[in-house]
Amino acid sequence: MGMNVGSSSGDGDPEPMMDVNTTPLIDVMLVLLVMLIITIPIQLHTINLDMPPPSDRQPERDPIVHTVMIDFDGTIYWDENALPNIDAVNAKMQEIGVMNLGDQPEIHIKPNKLVDYGVVAAVMASAQRNNVKKMGMVGNEQYVK
Repeated sequence: MGMNVGSSSGDGDPEPMMDVNTTPLIDVMLVLLVMLIITIPIQLHTINLDMPPPSDRQPERDPIVHTVMIDFDGTIYWDENALPNIDAVNAKMQEIGVMNLGDQPEIHIKPNKLVDYGVVAAVMASAQRNNVKKMGMVGNEQYVK
């Protein structure tokens, strides 16, 4: 099998080829793509948290725990006592926020799975705004199917 280099018009003068050789272009593009993939940093989907250093020391006393339960209709309960509005939650968080970090009680937020997230976010924002450091979400087992 032979390769056709020019036209076979028969008059002896070869005609120039009008096709562009794309092989070098593709090679260069692949090399650039590989270089781009190698140089892009890996995107980590993490959240930076200020965690205390690990310690084997046991606490001297059991911590005081306040449970903030948020019912499906947005009613907020502080240790099983219903609070009238978010201002009452702010007042409770302010009381805790002015304490030293070692003396602050733990706040366990337990939202119902049917509650509007805005209410939960308002409680969490109140804790953050008032410098409450010992806060956690509990009751996540209700979301497991």
